[in-house]
Amino acid sequence: MVKIVESDNKVPLSAQLEEDVGLVILMNKFNVGPDEVDEFLKVFEETTKYFKQQPGFISAQLHRGIAGSTTFFNYVIWESAAQFKRAFDNPDFKSNMANTLPTTVMSPHLYKKVAIPGICVE
Repeated sequence: MVKIVESDNKVPLSAQLEEDVGLVILMNKFNVGPDEVDEFLKVFEETTKYFKQQPGFISAQLHRGIAGSTTFFNYVIWESAAQFKRAFDNPDFKSNMANTLPTTVMSPHLYKKVAIPGICVE
């Protein structure tokens, strides 16, 4: 099973899932074993297809480190943390993840945009 490691040891994902801040971005880093890359890509595809069917899903993007890296990073935009939580807590979703990718470590965290005048829009 995928191991989950918190991105922020002061604010766990479980606390973030209880916040009502509107639109959120799930950013997730995956450290994948070299012999699990193909399986990871299949699981990621299946997982994202599932999420795309859930209320509140907006979009997803996956990135891979260069130079032979097996570190992946993705971000998924959701209308709210509550909608992501409903999709993530679904027993069917959790059972699909239970027996896959035994050496993969993921670090999910929810974010919202920050406005900086002339630089970043909210």
